[in-house]
Amino acid sequence: MPSIPGNAPRTPDVQVGPVDLAARVDEALAVQALAFGLSDDEIEVRRHIVLRHLMYPGCRALGATTDEGRLVGFVYGLPNDRAHWWSSVVEPYLRSTGTDSWLDDTFVITELHVHPGFQARGIGRSLITTLTDGAAQPRSILSAIDIESPARRLYRSLGYEDLARRVLFPSAPKPYAVMGAPLPLRRP
Repeated sequence: MPSIPGNAPRTPDVQVGPVDLAARVDEALAVQALAFGLSDDEIEVRRHIVLRHLMYPGCRALGATTDEGRLVGFVYGLPNDRAHWWSSVVEPYLRSTGTDSWLDDTFVITELHVHPGFQARGIGRSLITTLTDGAAQPRSILSAIDIESPARRLYRSLGYEDLARRVLFPSAPKPYAVMGAPLPLRRP
């Protein structure tokens, strides 16, 4: 299989590489809405959040695009900062499990989504491994809905382990798990 810079695998019709996520935020949120089941109101709220995140120092984004240029997946992340909202929410949960040190010197996967029609093809794996391979931090952390799902199985296969479960985010209807993994991520 041909490869692209960063050794990201290429599926026959999808390439993973850098993307100007600010310029393509509406396309990305359309993918997230399908993959995550978001309403129009939730999309509008997340649009502002994504654009704000992209301005943080060290934030990096990758996209998965078809040969025609259609965005079918994306990931972005940044070095963690305990002053960020996400960290302030998860910190008490991590402290209760003795894992709050994971908030330091860590690269956060903020969002990772693949269009449902393109899932189960290795695109999510390629997005997250390519992004974290470029991180300066020695480990990665993320949150995922706290249910057994393809996403959680993917994260476990990459070396992520539960640091805290039943994490409640304001206005989120379901609890989340916070997961962490040493970098580089495990390969199959």
